[in-house]
Amino acid sequence: MRRHAITLTSALVAACTALLAGCSSSDGGKPEGGPGTPAPASTAAPTATAGTGAARVLVTGLSVPWGVAFLPGGDALVTERDSARLLRVTPAGKRTVVGTVPDVRPSGEGGLLGVAVSPGYARDHQIFLYHTAADDNRVVRATYDGRLDTPRPIVTGIPKGDNHNGGRLAFGPDGMLYATTGESGAPEKSQERGSLGGKILRVTPDGRPAPGNPFGTPVWTYGHRNVQGIAWDEKQRLYATEFGQVRFDEINRIVKGDNYGWPTVEGIGHRRGFTDPLVTWPTDQASPSGLAYANGSLWAAALQGTRLWQVPLRDGVPGRPVPRYQDAYGRLRAVVRAPSGDLWVTTSNKDGRGDPKPDDDRVIVLPAR
Repeated sequence: MRRHAITLTSALVAACTALLAGCSSSDGGKPEGGPGTPAPASTAAPTATAGTGAARVLVTGLSVPWGVAFLPGGDALVTERDSARLLRVTPAGKRTVVGTVPDVRPSGEGGLLGVAVSPGYARDHQIFLYHTAADDNRVVRATYDGRLDTPRPIVTGIPKGDNHNGGRLAFGPDGMLYATTGESGAPEKSQERGSLGGKILRVTPDGRPAPGNPFGTPVWTYGHRNVQGIAWDEKQRLYATEFGQVRFDEINRIVKGDNYGWPTVEGIGHRRGFTDPLVTWPTDQASPSGLAYANGSLWAAALQGTRLWQVPLRDGVPGRPVPRYQDAYGRLRAVVRAPSGDLWVTTSNKDGRGDPKPDDDRVIVLPAR
């Protein structure tokens, strides 16, 4: 399926980054930017202006913060992948440990991953978490009203592995819960519609297949390698980031029932039956994880690329991506639009693939302009 697409070659990346910093190197599409390949050391002070405006370090000393979701009133819930702790962080930077989520089994890229807050939180006080358990990845639901009750599984049987666990959770404009999964290192699962691996799932808040799903199952789209970021624009169009293997990372426009090609196609293939991405990068320039939409642009957090990619959109058509804050903070994991309109971004320098500073990992507040 053809779409308006932008492929950012190494030459184009070099041109885009000329006013910022040099391009990072790659080991060739390893999971999440390459185990054993540290991110470049920071070359800018944490409060430096390095692209879209002055940044503010909100919280330091975290342990691989992975997911961020906002509560009514502006506080955020933040997950830590390896500790399985759930934190509450205020816009002033005060943090409180809400609790440690039970039954989490951190390993490799697995652990406590995504978090979402019910659209009806003011009434139901429900939150949702994606985590790796003993035998699978799963989505659980819990009551949080100042204390965290015992979570209850609502989606189980998502394949787990040392790599490619997906993990992002978000409620869509339709009130349904979307979860991104990886193929857990078994590429064939992406094309198996009966498997929950390598998919974007869409379920009700109770975990049932959402009304209108294309196959009568939780599966919304398939043929994904490892999706860790989703976001909707003002016209309710859904976009997702995706890790490539050795050639291209992607941003895709997500359409009900479409097949995004993995493992048959990586990047733009112009192959009948497969949906091509909107944007691609060489894998050393991105390894894109979290995704947000704000002020007319998509914002993709890059792990190996150690930058925040801004992708302007005009009626769903991407402009040329622009790198922001390159090498200023190391590996970037989550990016979420806050109620204030700013972006909250987390670093992932203590995940075994970065070069952590003494104050890592951090939550950083960046202006979205």
